Amino acid sequence: MVDPVPLDISLVPSPSYVLEEAKLRHNLAIFDRVQRESGGKIILALKGFAFWSAFPWIRETLHGATASSLHEARLAREEFGRETHVYSVAFSEGEFPEILELADHIVFNSFSQWARFRGQVKSAGKNIECGIRVNPGYSEIKTPLYDPCYTGSRLGVLRSEFRPGELEGVSGLHFHAHCGNNSDTLERVVESFERLYGEFIPRMKWVNFGGGHHITRADYDVDRLIRVVKAFREKWGVEVYLEPGEAVGWQTGPLVASVLDIVRNGVEIAILDVSATAHMPDTLEMPYRPEVRGAAEPGVLPHAYRLGGNTCLAGDVIGDYSFAEPLKVGDRIVFEDMIHYTIVKNSTFNGVQLPSLCIWTKEGELREVRRFGYEAYKYRNS
Repeated sequence: MVDPVPLDISLVPSPSYVLEEAKLRHNLAIFDRVQRESGGKIILALKGFAFWSAFPWIRETLHGATASSLHEARLAREEFGRETHVYSVAFSEGEFPEILELADHIVFNSFSQWARFRGQVKSAGKNIECGIRVNPGYSEIKTPLYDPCYTGSRLGVLRSEFRPGELEGVSGLHFHAHCGNNSDTLERVVESFERLYGEFIPRMKWVNFGGGHHITRADYDVDRLIRVVKAFREKWGVEVYLEPGEAVGWQTGPLVASVLDIVRNGVEIAILDVSATAHMPDTLEMPYRPEVRGAAEPGVLPHAYRLGGNTCLAGDVIGDYSFAEPLKVGDRIVFEDMIHYTIVKNSTFNGVQLPSLCIWTKEGELREVRRFGYEAYKYRNS
């Protein structure tokens, strides 16, 4: 097998997200092994990764896609074309008929939603697998913003609110209690789920273990994941679904930016043609400090800079870094691992240019699959 050609940053228009085919295929090979050895099914969570130009590669391995809205469901059906799973915190009367046309699986967040729409499901004219999302009663997520199980959460039915008498027509249970966790956490969550809902699992055809599993991260215990999924399937006689999003796009490509100006206010500040708030919002929401190619922590290398975005938000700052050489206008800044949870969260705040979407093929060809212009800003506003 010929090694893939390394990404040539000089060929990339700035700003651009670049999905590297070879790195995506590496992740897909891991998913393929998990499915083969565990018997579970993996579907793509569009909320974390919806780069649909790459779907032809992804659907060779994954069984389908899972959506959290009507628009995601349309994308799943139109561009992915395998199983379409849909979950929403609350479906609306106006959108639900179209959801029925698109979905193979529908998961409801409450029994009241199930009661409201089960008549429409029954009369849909096709078989739709329906499930209830439950709160598994256990989570190891440290940040409440990302924890579906925190006290007062609106996500999933508590065991005390569960209605066994209303399970007719329900063929699956769904839980989600992960955010970048390893498989040992999943094992403990599954144990809690079984304690709370084990008496109902024999009535089900499938159980969805949700997303947030960092399956493709270097330190993830894939062997343990396989054991957990296989053991659950064999114990209960049900299908098991996993729905990662971030793990599909994990380490599959950078955001390439350029230095527009350098100013000084106590520190050297490099103004870039990308924005933290508009183009990589998790750097402010989580928050976290993205890795920059060739840079280090302040004080490690001789030239220190604060990297700032190009909007008028005072806090549009990515972080402080040091470089081996002084930065100058026109230099490229490469933010690593910027394909997941960035493009799907982009905004046109201040009307700033959205980065282009590019693919770097394993043969060494750069394809600019989408360049955004004025219309991307104008038609989001009226």
